[in-house]
Amino acid sequence: MKIKFIQLYRTEDSWLKTGLKLYSERLVRYISFENLELEVPAAKGKGREQAQLAEAERVLGQLKPSDYVVLLDENGKSFSSEEFAVWMNKKFIGITGDLIFVVGGAYGFHETLRQRSKESISLSSMTFTHQMVRLIFVEQLYRAMTILRNEPYHHS
Repeated sequence: MKIKFIQLYRTEDSWLKTGLKLYSERLVRYISFENLELEVPAAKGKGREQAQLAEAERVLGQLKPSDYVVLLDENGKSFSSEEFAVWMNKKFIGITGDLIFVVGGAYGFHETLRQRSKESISLSSMTFTHQMVRLIFVEQLYRAMTILRNEPYHHS
């Protein structure tokens, strides 16, 4: 199984790029991991519904039928870091395709992408920019891997 992290649009700030690179490099010691940034020119300057639809079509074009898609969404299921590690372990055992995590654009997800997804996860009850979510998620994914390996990164 491969884990792909699909992000709409490029990461803008250099400090976010540095953090993403750091945790992405750490993750490949544990799992096959790919960051995928998708540009969506058709969404630029459009209204909410049209932007969401263009973004959804771009993401859907990257998916295989066997992919298990999880949206990072403020209304999704919340986990502690330990609970997320357990959830990840269940996915390693229970799914056959690739595990795809998607962070949407500023307007969130179109219904067509919601219908294609299997689950939604919330990283916090607070709202973060779609840029910040990238770093927070990749760090939590790395933390989950260290928890599963009983390594000292996570102090519980």
